[in-house]
Amino acid sequence: MGELPLDINIQEPRWDQSTFLGRARHFFTVTDPRNLLLSGAQLEASRNIVQNYRAGVVTPGLTEDQLWRAKYVYDSAFHPDTGEKVVLIGRMSAQVPMNMTITGCMLTFYRKTPTVVFWQWVNQSFNAVVNYSNRSGDAPITVGQLGTAYVSATTGAVATALGLKSLTKHLPPLVGRFVPFAAVAAANCINIPLMRQRELQVGIPVTDEAGQRLGHSVTAAKQGIFQVVISRICMAIPAMAIPPVIMDTLEKKEFLKRRPWLGAPLQVGLVGFCLVFATPLCCALFPQRSSIHVSRLEPELRAQIHQQNPSVEVVYYNKGL
Repeated sequence: MGELPLDINIQEPRWDQSTFLGRARHFFTVTDPRNLLLSGAQLEASRNIVQNYRAGVVTPGLTEDQLWRAKYVYDSAFHPDTGEKVVLIGRMSAQVPMNMTITGCMLTFYRKTPTVVFWQWVNQSFNAVVNYSNRSGDAPITVGQLGTAYVSATTGAVATALGLKSLTKHLPPLVGRFVPFAAVAAANCINIPLMRQRELQVGIPVTDEAGQRLGHSVTAAKQGIFQVVISRICMAIPAMAIPPVIMDTLEKKEFLKRRPWLGAPLQVGLVGFCLVFATPLCCALFPQRSSIHVSRLEPELRAQIHQQNPSVEVVYYNKGL
């Protein structure tokens, strides 16, 4: 075997991102929980392989499959814009194990106010870490802005959950089981824009097809955040809508009545099964590298692009996750 050629484009995912199937295959790899088990040394080794290859240096004996594996290990742990290592629970590979635990507990302990408040707080704290870790762009955000966003989003989620809980007191028990989903959906609409408020203030980087940065756009940031909110809500639907129906039926059976302690682990398992598929499939609803027509950008940026790059009609940006 000869040396690996340098014309493999590892700036882009391995599979065609213009199709849903290609994006799904990409995100099944990115969200693989097994990536969490990799050591710091393995992550650094993958980063070195990727950075060396991009610089035109091929690691001796490297195969194409090994290069792609290194790229996906690198992508799973490092932010695409800043290059910083993402905190463990903020990585997309942590979505399934973390969400199955938190969501399972929200769906199990939904009857009492203290447990509703606690698990909504835990969920929004986790979401805050994920939203910050997977933000778009490389603009810094201050501790004060982070604190304000976190407190506002958590307060909004808890208030929504408690308000809906009080409204469903006199409704059938099954309806009450869907309160956590409604609260999570409402909270996503609050949490994600707040945790990414810096992008709405200064914009996110937009590039041409070759990846050359053309400026910053608030319009692109709004579109990217909207797409992420939709993806997150859709991600929650199977995990928070299917298990409650199954559990409502099972809890009426003698088996669970005699073994009530099985309720929580069974619920967590059902949620985990749903999330294994829902997480990558809903991440794939929109391209990671999204596009927007120049005519929809802010007038100043549009004029700048027309002046410096008159042939550019569509720009691209990282929408975040």
